[in-house]
Amino acid sequence: MTIITESELREFWKNGRGQLPAFPSDTRFTDSAREFLRQHKIDVQTPTAGIEPNHIHPEWDKPGTFPVVLTGSVPVCAVCGQPIKHKPDHMTQLDAGHFASKTDSRLMLRGRVDSLHAFVMLAAAKARSFQMTNLASHLDTLAAYCREIMSAEYNSRQVAPLILLGKREEELHEISHWPDRHLGIQHIIPGPEDHEMIHWLNVLRTQAREVEVVALEAFGTDRGLDQSGIGKNISHALNRFSSAVYVLELYFKAGKLNGG
Repeated sequence: MTIITESELREFWKNGRGQLPAFPSDTRFTDSAREFLRQHKIDVQTPTAGIEPNHIHPEWDKPGTFPVVLTGSVPVCAVCGQPIKHKPDHMTQLDAGHFASKTDSRLMLRGRVDSLHAFVMLAAAKARSFQMTNLASHLDTLAAYCREIMSAEYNSRQVAPLILLGKREEELHEISHWPDRHLGIQHIIPGPEDHEMIHWLNVLRTQAREVEVVALEAFGTDRGLDQSGIGKNISHALNRFSSAVYVLELYFKAGKLNGG
């Protein structure tokens, strides 16, 4: 059960620019909070069924675990091939069998995806502070997808397809290009009148687009050097990730996420 105070209500009211988020059905309000609601003639809303249930639960959508498993043969240097029993400060594990310099392009990409993951988790925490549980849950899924991208890069395998809002990536791509057909709204450009969460989502979208470029550079995909196709696959996953974040922006703007 969540207990909301008057000061918390005032903060929600200010950041929502005269609107409150939908609170969970078991939320309780202090006496002063109820008086605030009465004075402002506010009817408290509970979460609506504006989001399609996610009937498809991908295997990767799960809590994170520590990524490095120090078992098996002693890793070797990715450049000289010599075993490395004690990792130097300037190197880190490229994959299960190799160490490489931290300036290696793949490790720089991994760091950028890790930062993107941190941004997503921070945005989810912010959504929870606004009692936007639907949005926070979907951001948790995107955080899990960041971990899936990092796992695929570490193990040199294909990234699993993205699923969000119960929709496959082809559907998400369609909505991101034609929101008028699917949500009844036009493309959006965040402005000063928008809720703070719109701007958090917009930051995530731009970060994902930047990391996509880093992926193309890391594997030489744009120069025809990506013989394995892993780089193309990872950059595609990041492209669809940014589309998915934009779809969350659109859903929020269309009022289909609690608190939107």
